[in-house]
Amino acid sequence: MPVKLAIDCFESSKEVKIMNLLLWILLGLIAGWLASVIVRTNRTQGPLMDIILGVLGALVGGFIMSLLGFGGITGFNIYSIIVATLGAILLIVLRRALLR
Repeated sequence: MPVKLAIDCFESSKEVKIMNLLLWILLGLIAGWLASVIVRTNRTQGPLMDIILGVLGALVGGFIMSLLGFGGITGFNIYSIIVATLGAILLIVLRRALLR
């Protein structure tokens, strides 16, 4: 019986990890798309780049907000989308500056 319980815990943990990964991708898509619309790069980059910039923006934005004393990414909510979008905007602006 304890072995079965341990297996059940492992399976639910695996499902939670997959769900978290999907939520990060969805958060990245939303934040990256919002950032590309705000900075007006939505015509020149595709949805894959939106996801990449959004996820990286979430990491950058969360790190910066933590340094400033605010919470980083706190889950799948409006605050986290705003933080991720601000981070993605920063990445887009830095990318533009480096490519000029």
